[in-house]
Amino acid sequence: MKITVVGAGAVGATVADNIARKELCDELVMLDIKEGVTDGKAIDMMQSAVWLGSDTRITGSTNDYSKTAGSSVVVVTSGIPRKPGMSREELVGINAKIVKDVTTKILEASPEAIFVIISNPMDSMTYLTYKTLGIEKHRIIGMGGALDSSRFMYYLSQAIGCSPHDLNADVIGGHGDKTMIPLTRLATWNSIPVSKVLNEETLNKVAADTMVGGATLTKLIGTSAWYAPGAAGAMVAESIVRDEKKMIPCCVYLEGEYGQKDICMGVPVVLGRKGWERIHELDLNDAEKTAFANSADAVRKVNESLGL
Repeated sequence: MKITVVGAGAVGATVADNIARKELCDELVMLDIKEGVTDGKAIDMMQSAVWLGSDTRITGSTNDYSKTAGSSVVVVTSGIPRKPGMSREELVGINAKIVKDVTTKILEASPEAIFVIISNPMDSMTYLTYKTLGIEKHRIIGMGGALDSSRFMYYLSQAIGCSPHDLNADVIGGHGDKTMIPLTRLATWNSIPVSKVLNEETLNKVAADTMVGGATLTKLIGTSAWYAPGAAGAMVAESIVRDEKKMIPCCVYLEGEYGQKDICMGVPVVLGRKGWERIHELDLNDAEKTAFANSADAVRKVNESLGL
């Protein structure tokens, strides 16, 4: 099996490193427009594999899409990262051209590929990919909800003082600082609702910290985060190639689910060998339904600039 990661910046390289460490494929290709970058990082990763025990073969490609031919999964991280004070939505004009060009060329080389989109603004880039490629909706997946949920579980674990591995907590809606919806009401610590162990004030703070989780890191680091996005992207790829049937919040094309049509947004989906296999509709209360509708309105506003 072959997996391609497009974009060898911090996020793309971290996705690739995680995929190689997990040995999710026999061959891993990293593609970027910068001369020599993917070759150098591929060699560096292969040298680390001596001690990590990974046998995945990693190769680099400088804009040569023929090397990506036959990929089963393609993770797209292309585009410019956020800078401090910049919203994900501000990236739409620049990154849309890049993502459209990249995904079109990838599909020519790998017509059966499943696409995992990480490029920001992720909801709009996922929608753009679906509209541009015209392939089955199940083969196009935006990673954002998986990342947002990991941040949600981190903040919950810090507030409770527990292992994040014992938490089930989802973030749905748009992948934006004002559009994501951390579902505090439905989050559990094993079988215990977190509302039983945390008061409302604390839960509200956890939700607020989750929503600005990316912006907080951008301010501290000076650019977009990469460890958690890289791990989340690899985890989505893992559930696909290993047919794990994990239920993970991801950005997918909706056709009436959650009351929305012709839009890509984060909802719980089951991931398997064919991509996302089904959507699980949570029993949202009125406030959560309203928040989801408002999130959809905000995502559509960004989508309008795509000119589709």
